[in-house]
Amino acid sequence: MSSRILKSSAAVAAIDYFQSLATVARLNGYIIPRFTDTDSDKSGVIDIKGGRHPMVEKSLPPGEFVANDTYINLDDKRIQIITGPNMAGKSTYLRQVGLIVIMAQMGGFVPADYATISVVDRVFTRVGAADRLARGQSTFMVEMSETANIVNNATANSLILLDELGRGTSTYDGLSLAGAVTEYLAENLKASPRTLFATHYHELTELERLYQGVINLQVTVKETKDKIIFLRKIVAGGCDDSYGIEVARLAGLPKPIIERAKKILEQLETKQPAETVRKKMKKAGSEIESFQISLFSPQEAKLAEKLRQLDLNSITPLEALKILGELKDGV
Repeated sequence: MSSRILKSSAAVAAIDYFQSLATVARLNGYIIPRFTDTDSDKSGVIDIKGGRHPMVEKSLPPGEFVANDTYINLDDKRIQIITGPNMAGKSTYLRQVGLIVIMAQMGGFVPADYATISVVDRVFTRVGAADRLARGQSTFMVEMSETANIVNNATANSLILLDELGRGTSTYDGLSLAGAVTEYLAENLKASPRTLFATHYHELTELERLYQGVINLQVTVKETKDKIIFLRKIVAGGCDDSYGIEVARLAGLPKPIIERAKKILEQLETKQPAETVRKKMKKAGSEIESFQISLFSPQEAKLAEKLRQLDLNSITPLEALKILGELKDGV
């Protein structure tokens, strides 16, 4: 008797499962995904046209959600670095790709116009900010633990979704770690995991030039005189501004704070131009040297060059003091 009840329950559960998937698909315009053959030339490809986030689109008025295409392969589009403003849709884009892949592999329809999916063994994610203070782990420690799990366990059949990396520490430390992790994934040809990496470290866009398989994407915005409009469309290329102050204004920070933040930002950019904090990456044969961030402003660099040109063995102490005075006056 008990075995008959168990079998009947399993049958009812299966019917309910598939009926629920079919109902959701019919009500929301989902489609049947295709799967690639492991021996075909599309092996490893994730090709999504008009992909949507199943939850976010339901929270918006009908027709307001902006759909996006996705194309990832194991060759020239393996690691995709996504830059763009805060609130522009980078996180939504990453999550919708992961959800579409999971929904397809669980036997469901997917929110897209078209989808060809290669089976993945695992979807690894590093998203959000959370701590485990009861275990003595800060937000940054949790972030690094999650990242360590990804790089130590991902395979060629994995899909990695990185939604920011290195933002829980100083700018230089965070940028260095984000760059090193991306380089490791690009160089780890044995695993070669497909990766979507959303970041505000615009310096990472330089990796497209240095590694095959790394490409840049950006979320588009329309910039007017006094505001920005989020278009939420993913296109090729890199973005060099996060519009953080504009987002703070939209969040309701008082005008004096916004104006003061703009002045401070202008001062910082004048003192430390963007190019002085960009990674200096060079190829040396088949190896890529470690990048180094410049610690000097243009004026300090000139002083350093003058000091390098001095012949310390041929000048007297008095001459050295005179030169030092001249350099000091020039600062």
